[in-house]
Amino acid sequence: MNTQVPALFWRSLFLYNLYRFALATLFVAMVVFLGPGRNIGAENPLLFLVGSALYAILCALSLLTTRTRWPAFNAQLAFQIVSDVVFISVLMHASGGVRSGLGLLLVASLASTALISRGRMALFYAALASIAALGEQTWRVMYDESSFGDFLQVGLLSLGYFAISILAHRLAAYVQDTEKIAEQRGADLENLAAVNALVIEDMSDGILAVDQQGLIRQHNARVEQLLGLVMPLENGERLDIRAPQLSDRLRVWRSGQAEEPMVMRTPAGRSLQVRIVDLEAGRGRAVLIYLQDMSAVQAQAQQLKLAALGRLTANIAHEIRNPLSAISHASELLREEPGLTGTTGPRLLEIIQNNTTRLDRMVQDVLQLSRRDRVQQEEINLSEFLPVFAEEFCQIEKIPLASVALEINGTFCVPFDRAHLHQVLWNLCRNAWRHGRKQDGSVRVCLAPSLYADTVQLDVVDDGPGVAPENIPKLFEPFFTTDSKGTGLGLYIARELCSANGATLEYIEVAPGGQFRISMRGGEE
Repeated sequence: MNTQVPALFWRSLFLYNLYRFALATLFVAMVVFLGPGRNIGAENPLLFLVGSALYAILCALSLLTTRTRWPAFNAQLAFQIVSDVVFISVLMHASGGVRSGLGLLLVASLASTALISRGRMALFYAALASIAALGEQTWRVMYDESSFGDFLQVGLLSLGYFAISILAHRLAAYVQDTEKIAEQRGADLENLAAVNALVIEDMSDGILAVDQQGLIRQHNARVEQLLGLVMPLENGERLDIRAPQLSDRLRVWRSGQAEEPMVMRTPAGRSLQVRIVDLEAGRGRAVLIYLQDMSAVQAQAQQLKLAALGRLTANIAHEIRNPLSAISHASELLREEPGLTGTTGPRLLEIIQNNTTRLDRMVQDVLQLSRRDRVQQEEINLSEFLPVFAEEFCQIEKIPLASVALEINGTFCVPFDRAHLHQVLWNLCRNAWRHGRKQDGSVRVCLAPSLYADTVQLDVVDDGPGVAPENIPKLFEPFFTTDSKGTGLGLYIARELCSANGATLEYIEVAPGGQFRISMRGGEE
């Protein structure tokens, strides 16, 4: 069917018909304007003119049928080569036979037909042209008293027909083999490109391809997340406009003054390691930029270090609780002794009791780490959960209800362990109250959709001085605290519980105040 013939075949057939039409029109114009020549229409000018005109009309109709692609491709090709043989033979007869040289025009037609049809029936068309040439010469010998010696020239011309057909057939076979190899290579390249695209998209690192003009040619979605871009990044945009800091790193690298590894800090507070690789020779050419989240690398390294430590501390915590309980109980009994008088004894007992309570809280925090994998997720409606939590938090912590301001922008549901979410928010709000100004609205809990699809962000913000820049990298490290009464495990445990529920907890640098953000899977109802 026509639909199975490649468009390239039809295009080649159309160009072949343009050649035929131009040739026939040229013959008509030569006879009309110049008159019969020595080899053009010399014997029968009228027959030559009529034959050329009919040939031109037939070629024009063939151009239309080629454009409409009806009738079938093979039928059109066969009809056109047969018409070439007939009309050129007639024109050759009107011009004096084989000596006119017009028979050589069939060489171009046979070669074109063999290439267009990929060699099919090439020898048949060569035989047809040879029969036509021999028939014309035989007619001339029988009725025009032509010389028998012209049969040699006709024979050589016929051999040329077969030679060019065989050569075109072999060339067409070579072209077919080349096309098959090219198609296979193309399919392999498409598969490789698809695999590369999937690998790039699934990578945890951000990847950008930037050309020598500083235009972004390709990137993965991770780049937008790491750079904290609000608007989606489009290929063809300028790097210095969308990511000025990264553009500065690229300029320093191209100058040859870059330190390895290069590190940059985004406005969102992420610490990124930048690695640049040449795609072409020379530092002024296209490059590939890798962005790696250092916090993720540091967290992974920390997890490996603390895995064994967690098991050890959990065992130690169990062992500590028994003597700790005995000390606490003994201090209570000692407080009831009647012989304990003065101010020194009760004060010492109070110190013992306070430190015992602090150690017990630390043991409780350590034991929480061993239970982080016991997650019982449920769909929590945050719009209903947060008001209840805020009221409970203010009652137990004995702070005014107006101190916690809720900013809920929509109705959102997230999959989370209710006890874990309660503990994380409690820890964040208690820290916010401790470091805030302790006024109405000092603690703000903001719920809103994230910039990324199917993600909800929950922010806890205070109006205090914020975290000192030198302490930000150590915020989530275990046992790090700036409070003399703190254990240094609160934020670490909060982040671990978020991670166990498929969420992330990070500190957002704002001025003034501190801001912690929980990013969770979920959406608006």
